[in-house]
Amino acid sequence: MAIDHFDVLIVGAGLSGIGAGYHLQARCPDKSYAILEARGAIGGTWDLFRYPGVRSDSDMYTLGYSFRPWTDAKSIADGPSILSYVRATAQEQGIDRRIRFDHRVARAEWSSEDARWTVEAQRGPTAEIVRLTCNFLFMCSGYYDYREGYTPEFAGVDRFAGRVVHPQHWPDDIDWAGKRVVVIGSGATAVTLVPAIAESAAHVTMLQRSPSYVLSVPDEDVMANRLRAVLPSKLAYGIVRWKNVLRFMLFFTMSRRAPGVVKRLLRRQVRAQLPAGFDVDAHFTPRYDPWDQRMCFVPHGDLFSAIRNGRADVVTDRIETFTERGISLASGTELAADIIVTATGLKLIVGGGVELSVDGAPVDAAKALSYKGMMLSDVPNFASCIGYTNASWTLKCDLTCEYVCRLLNHMAANGYRQCTPRNVDPSITTMPIIDFSSGYVQRSIHEFPKQGSKKPWRLYQNYALDIAMLKFGSVEDAMEFVRTDAAGARRADVVG
Repeated sequence: MAIDHFDVLIVGAGLSGIGAGYHLQARCPDKSYAILEARGAIGGTWDLFRYPGVRSDSDMYTLGYSFRPWTDAKSIADGPSILSYVRATAQEQGIDRRIRFDHRVARAEWSSEDARWTVEAQRGPTAEIVRLTCNFLFMCSGYYDYREGYTPEFAGVDRFAGRVVHPQHWPDDIDWAGKRVVVIGSGATAVTLVPAIAESAAHVTMLQRSPSYVLSVPDEDVMANRLRAVLPSKLAYGIVRWKNVLRFMLFFTMSRRAPGVVKRLLRRQVRAQLPAGFDVDAHFTPRYDPWDQRMCFVPHGDLFSAIRNGRADVVTDRIETFTERGISLASGTELAADIIVTATGLKLIVGGGVELSVDGAPVDAAKALSYKGMMLSDVPNFASCIGYTNASWTLKCDLTCEYVCRLLNHMAANGYRQCTPRNVDPSITTMPIIDFSSGYVQRSIHEFPKQGSKKPWRLYQNYALDIAMLKFGSVEDAMEFVRTDAAGARRADVVG
C-alpha cells in the first residue's frame, strides 16, 4: 500500500495547529501539508475542557490569531466562544479539509539518507497502525497530557461517599445544584470553577494548600469596543493587541524588578474586594514573588464576589484524609462535601508523548537544547509550537509558525533538504526551559529540553525580543544545512 507523503505534517488540530495550517497556506502555498489529530474534533484544549465556567485567562486580543481579529465584546472569553473561533477559522480557511481525525501519533523516525520523517499513527478505536512520510514535522500538540490530569494520592479517597471528579474530564451527568462542593486547588482552574459552581451550589469551598496571586481584570476591553465602532476591525484589533502586549510586558517587568511593590499593589486590590476582616495574608498572599508561578486572572472579580455574598469561601490547610462525609484537615477540622473536585493540575508531557529517533538512535529530549524555543539540537527538520508561560500562548505560536515558514522557504530557495540546529559553542551552559516554581512544572521539568545561556538557545519569554529574533533575525545562526550535490552526494555546507 502506498504511503501518503507531505512536505509538512502538523500534529494537533488545536489553537496552534490551526494557526500553523493558516501560515503554511499563506506563506508556503507550494507546500503540501496535513494535520494529524488524535481526537475526533478540532479545538484541542478548548474542546477537551468542559468544566463549568471554563475560560481563557489571557485576553482574546492576544490569545486570538494575528491574522483573524477577535470581534466579540468579551475580552476574557468563555471556552465555547474560543472553540467556535478556532473552528470558524479552520472552516473559513479550508484548513478543516486537511485534518485527519482519530490519528494519534505514536512515533516518528528520521532518515538522513532519505531526508524525511516516517510518522506512525494509531487510527481509530482499533488503534490501526497508519504510516505517513514528510519532509518536515511540526508538533502543535502543546505540552500537557490530554489523557489524564494530575491528582495526588489522597488518603482515604475510597471512603468518600460522594463523587470525586477531575476538571480535565468533566462528566456530563454531574449535578451540583444545592450540593456542598469542595474544590481542591488554587490555580486558574480552581478560581474559575468556584464562582461558576457557586451560582447554584449550596456552598463551595476552595481548599488550597497554599495561596496563589489572583488579579481581577475587566471582562470587556472598553478601548477595543470603542475602536471597533470607528475603525476597520483589523486595524482596531492590531492597536488593542499591541496595547495589551505592552501593558502586560510592563506588568511582568515590574514584577521581576520590583516584586515587593507589585505584591503590595496586588494585596491592596484583593483586600478592597473582600469583606472587612477577611484574612488576606492567609488566603491570598503567596510565599513566592509575583510571576514565580503563573498568575490567576478573574474577570470582574467573580471569585471575590462569590466570597462576599457568602456562597463560597477559602480554606488554606493541608489534607489529612478523605472521610465518608468530606475531608479531614491537618488542623483537625472537617469539610463536609457532596462533591469534591480535584483541580490539582496538569501532567506535562514532552512532544505529545511521540517517540522520536534520528537515523535509528532514540532522541532523548532531556539531553537536547531548545533552539529559539521551537527546535531541538541535533534533530533535523523538526519544530514544536510552544506558547509563552508568562503571556498569551498564541503570541509565541504565531511567531513560531512565521519562522518555520521562513525556514522552509529559505531551504527551498537554496536547495537545502535538511536543517539541523547544532551547538558548536562550548561556553554554552544549560538551565531549565521553564523558569517556574509551580508544582506541575517541577514534577516533569527534568524530562524536557534545556535552554542555553546565550541566544539562539536562550528562551527569553519576551514578545518584543522574539519579534526581533524570529520575524527579522537570521535563519542560519547555529543551523547546519544539507543539500544534495550534482553527483547525488549529501553535503553539509552551511553552519551559521
